[in-house]
Amino acid sequence: MLEEIHRELEKHFEETVKVRRYLHQHPELSFEEEETPKLIARLLTEMGIEVKTKVGGRGVIGTIYGGKPGKTVALRADFDALPIQDLKEVPYRSTVPGKMHACGHDAHTATLLSVANALQKKRESLQGKVVLIHQFAEELVPGGAKEMIKDGCLDDVDAIFGTHLWSTIPVGQAAFQPQAIMAAADHFEVEIIGKGGHGGLPHETVDPIVLGMNWVQLIQQIISRNVSPLDSAVISVGVFHGGDAFNIIPEKVTIKGTVRTFRSDVQQLIEQRMETLLHSLCEGAGASYQYQYIKGYPPVINHADETAFVRSCAEDILGSSNCYVAEPLMVGEDFSYYLQRVPGTFFLTGAGNPEKNAVYPHHHPMFDIDEQAMLYAGKILASAAWKFLNEKV
Repeated sequence: MLEEIHRELEKHFEETVKVRRYLHQHPELSFEEEETPKLIARLLTEMGIEVKTKVGGRGVIGTIYGGKPGKTVALRADFDALPIQDLKEVPYRSTVPGKMHACGHDAHTATLLSVANALQKKRESLQGKVVLIHQFAEELVPGGAKEMIKDGCLDDVDAIFGTHLWSTIPVGQAAFQPQAIMAAADHFEVEIIGKGGHGGLPHETVDPIVLGMNWVQLIQQIISRNVSPLDSAVISVGVFHGGDAFNIIPEKVTIKGTVRTFRSDVQQLIEQRMETLLHSLCEGAGASYQYQYIKGYPPVINHADETAFVRSCAEDILGSSNCYVAEPLMVGEDFSYYLQRVPGTFFLTGAGNPEKNAVYPHHHPMFDIDEQAMLYAGKILASAAWKFLNEKV
């Protein structure tokens, strides 16, 4: 039966590509998705699949009912885009200025729709249900997963599987991690308020730029001197703004950045240590400050048994030599919320190929994928859903 499902995916692969390219041309940002969920709901309905819209706000849920009772497995794909100008010279380039699918969510959606079509055609042989979670707003905290879960998308679900097409892994390969595969993704915003004045008379000022520069240097030492070398953590500053004139010391500076961790105790240590250093600097110089530490998505922590199970499904398709253990990534993903509720796994499907110029990293204006990755990902997800319901004890 799995061979028939795989042939169905192959048969409709051109349609999968068309859907992906249409979505690529018509991107919608997080929490602004209007037409994308409508398209998903229409296509699922045309397949004869029960559809629920506006789940958690903008999400879409499709449910495939098997011909026999059994367990319930969920498959998830996200469909939001990013505020990035598409610089690729391809026929399916984004038609919306300043917006593009620079992370592969268009391909995730097209892949899950193809899986839905293939499984729906074999539903009479399914033992249980397949819940198809089409999620909005993965790219922007607080994300769409939490609200979809609150709205019942995981009700009665026994396991959940998802994949991210990954452009830095060669197409035809897949990577799995039985523990934490992606980090907690937090951000911070700091304002240091000093006393502005003439650049030629710095002794009459409290220079917030110097204080800010010192603080940025000091917080890097948190990683090397406060966090255990056996733990992974990252602090990166992405915004440092102060002043508009070359000869004026400004009144304040604004600093923004991100913190990535895998453990909650390390996360807490960094959050507290950053403010302690900021307080000491400002107090000593006679400045004041505002400090905000905003927690984002928790780390994506896979379940070992489910990871091993899906990896075995992938090995049947790609070969064992093309499936390996993934290095944990310091990127964030709100798939973490699903895994906090039910067992499951989130894995990486290779989508890179220099021959198709699919070599750029995620969130890059030239980002693209080898679309063949959608067929591999579809076969893995379809196999995992089928085997979990019909074969896994």
